[in-house]
Amino acid sequence: MASPDDPPKAEEHGGIALRQLAKWRSAAATLVEALPYILRYDGKTIVVKYGGHAMGGSVAANHFAQDLVLMKQTGIDPIVVHGGGPQIGQMLERLSIKSSFVDGLRVTDKDAIDVVEMVLTGSINKQIVSAINGAGGRAVGLSGKDGNLIIARKIDRLRKDPQTGAEERVDLGFVGDPETVNPEVLETIVGSDLIPVIAPIGVGQEGETYNINADTVAGAVASAIGAERLILLTDVTGVMDKQGNVIPKLTISDCRRLMNDGTISGGMIPKIQTCIDAVEAGVGAVVIVDGRVPHVLLIELFTETGAGTMVVAG
Repeated sequence: MASPDDPPKAEEHGGIALRQLAKWRSAAATLVEALPYILRYDGKTIVVKYGGHAMGGSVAANHFAQDLVLMKQTGIDPIVVHGGGPQIGQMLERLSIKSSFVDGLRVTDKDAIDVVEMVLTGSINKQIVSAINGAGGRAVGLSGKDGNLIIARKIDRLRKDPQTGAEERVDLGFVGDPETVNPEVLETIVGSDLIPVIAPIGVGQEGETYNINADTVAGAVASAIGAERLILLTDVTGVMDKQGNVIPKLTISDCRRLMNDGTISGGMIPKIQTCIDAVEAGVGAVVIVDGRVPHVLLIELFTETGAGTMVVAG
């Protein structure tokens, strides 16, 4: 009987060599498949929205960071906009600050906006920057308040009174929409070979702080910078048809038709509206993908099949 310490037989050496050769060939085939897409996106800007629900543990964060660094090294200029809804909710609960939502937007009073800004800019933003730097990249964190990157306006919503049916205006507090995005700030950062990581906080005309939906910020940034792609990383695999299958590609007219017939509903509606607004503003395409899939950015950008659902003009 052979001892575990005995050297491998010749045929075992051959098997190892064959398996290693197959692995190398597979890696080479992957690189060859990626080459035309690397050339296609060379020098292009891609905005990535990193949703709070898509943020997993440290392994997922490392995969995300590695993808961004590789994108940068292949000539792409990535810009990250991140969310943090679940993390904000956890902190508000820990501090016994009540929180409610209207049409998917968090009602944000004076106490809440301080917590929102602290979590987004002081915690999540720095974690993402550290992960990118740890993967060999050079990232810089900022919010929409830095350099007046995002000037915001206050928004509110109309809601029907369940008793009377009359519409009433709901004050959402310090919740805003981007009014203007200053592309020069981002162009300066990107030109310095850095990866900008943006927290979705805006500043009002009077210096007030506004909490802004991260999808909305990502769409506004992509439009202002003239991005080739906007990629929304979330916790779903894409837009589903009524049979539960992912729809790989949609036009703007398709999106509106599917919203009208109820195929696109609930929380997917504001994401699709972000897609429509961005494409109509000149962004090449918007893709909704599952950010929990390891290296999904590379799969989407550098393979023939891609991932998720792509929205294009027509």
